[in-house]
Amino acid sequence: MTLYILRHGETEFNRRGIVQGSGVDTELNTTGLSQARAFYEAYEDVDFQLVVTSALKRAQQTVRHFIERDIPWIQTADINEISWGEHEGLHSTPERVALYNRMISEWKTGNLDASLPKGETARQLSERVGRFIDWIKTRPEKRILIATHGRTLRCLITMLKGLEPAEMERVSHNNTGLYVIHFQNDAFVFEVENDTSHLADMAV
Repeated sequence: MTLYILRHGETEFNRRGIVQGSGVDTELNTTGLSQARAFYEAYEDVDFQLVVTSALKRAQQTVRHFIERDIPWIQTADINEISWGEHEGLHSTPERVALYNRMISEWKTGNLDASLPKGETARQLSERVGRFIDWIKTRPEKRILIATHGRTLRCLITMLKGLEPAEMERVSHNNTGLYVIHFQNDAFVFEVENDTSHLADMAV
């Protein structure tokens, strides 16, 4: 099995520095739609047998061109973005950034129960991501395309590497950044990490 895992394309909230999370169901902006098209044109010849997305529109729109080819498609909230609680839909002020950085520091020390006010913890995120990994291992398809979100992708890649969720900050992600991972002999082998070469011809 080979997994193609990517983060969704750009949204207007991304561009404006507004917190999204699982509770904000934004759509791709013009740049994001162009990124999605560029990704499709780069990988349209891959014989994907299954498309898996979160339940949120920005992830679904990122791989819409594949879905429209009637490739089997499954939506699962297990790979929705993390909930950022009361910060969702708000600009990143210095005070909110300080709270976020404090939470990340707690995660790094192993306190996975830290969260933003009324938000999801790293432990809760890793539990549903772990459930998703267990499910994906059972799939019979040989090539699966997966579209998810920044923080969830960080958690997913960390766990696929056999690392603890406390190490999530080591994972990089960009809009439509792609990871290609082979599942063989009950192990995940990484071929490509956060690749955005498909965006090379996009106008800046």
